[in-house]
Amino acid sequence: MVSPSPSSSAAARAAAPAEPADPSRRTAVALVAVLAALTAVAPLATDMYVPGFPALGDTLGASSSAVQLTMTAFLAGLVVGQLLIGPLSDSLGRRGLLLSGTAAFTVFSVACALAPDIEVLTGARFLQGVSGAAGMVLARAVLTDRFQGAELPRYFAVLSQIMGIAPVAAPVLGGAVLAVSTWRAVFVVLTVMGGLLVLGVVRKVPETLPPERRHAGGITNTFCAMGELLGRRTFMGYVLVLAFISAALFAYISGSSFVFENLHGVSATTYSLIFASNAVAMLIAGAAFSQLAVRVRLNNLLVGAVAVAAVGALAQVLLVLTVGETLAGTWITLFITAGGIGMVFPSTLSIGQALGRNAPGAASALLGGLQFLFGAVAAPLVGVFGEDSSLPMAVIMLIAVAAAGVALVGLARPWEGRGEPTATA
Repeated sequence: MVSPSPSSSAAARAAAPAEPADPSRRTAVALVAVLAALTAVAPLATDMYVPGFPALGDTLGASSSAVQLTMTAFLAGLVVGQLLIGPLSDSLGRRGLLLSGTAAFTVFSVACALAPDIEVLTGARFLQGVSGAAGMVLARAVLTDRFQGAELPRYFAVLSQIMGIAPVAAPVLGGAVLAVSTWRAVFVVLTVMGGLLVLGVVRKVPETLPPERRHAGGITNTFCAMGELLGRRTFMGYVLVLAFISAALFAYISGSSFVFENLHGVSATTYSLIFASNAVAMLIAGAAFSQLAVRVRLNNLLVGAVAVAAVGALAQVLLVLTVGETLAGTWITLFITAGGIGMVFPSTLSIGQALGRNAPGAASALLGGLQFLFGAVAAPLVGVFGEDSSLPMAVIMLIAVAAAGVALVGLARPWEGRGEPTATA
């Protein structure tokens, strides 16, 4: 018997088919991809139609304030929807609510596209927000059901990056649609997105909360679990950190176009590039979080992220008060602040969901609901306090970041190390 030569063995190995990829890994990637898309659609729907506000008002014979109210209605729907759907899912399961919510989002997107007047559009936008909240709140709950340890912060980083980038990208995408069609086409695009998401949920998102793990005692006990979370100092500390940081982000989103285009005289194209660069800062921060979360305590990352955001916000205020309005100074300080915000999001979501693991839907509802509530309150404040300086935006952002720091130190108390996933504890 002749033994095969080393060269023939190597050739045989080379000719052999490659081992198939781990199916569980492929399943996890597909699941997270659908959850990321579900997370993105509501922020996209929030302000994708903003570039079409003037034409919308002309078409429906509505004032600018009435048109702006349609966005407020959508944000109110997002808050209400998350606070209702999240706790309900702890009792009824995730998949059914996710399917029905996403399907309803699709239907109400059609209603927005066909709205004959501003009153119908406002009502449809509220219901679109309520139903769109299902994807956001249940995506976090499904992740908490499905993953644990070091995997959970990594996947929350993905959702957080989506949450940070989608509101930034939405007006750009809306502008592209409006370049070839009317504001109604924006809602047609959202309808198509909703239909694709329904298919994604059907095919890739299983039920992650089996009956034996659901809250006993019906819906009443489920909302009692939310009440219990509201009474937990540490958990609410992280909720408020996320809410105040979101207020800073929304103040930036609502005020930055005025600051860069009106005060510094840049073109809309240049402003888009500046906006995109700050979005890159958030992406870099989220990617860094994914790598660091397996080696560094999440609370340490959170403290560092809030500190970075505070340095950027404080520098922005001090520059305006001392040097005056400068394009480079405003751009750099906002880039720094955006980087800090980009790491706060996944840190607080990971720790908050870990602390609320006994009721993931309720925990997700409070984290997401207050996030958008504080953002909706902060967004219009920039315009209220004047339009002849960037100082209102800078001060509101600084106050919001400082309040996040107070909540972190006074309530969350990160040195206690609560909510750390087991792999990083």
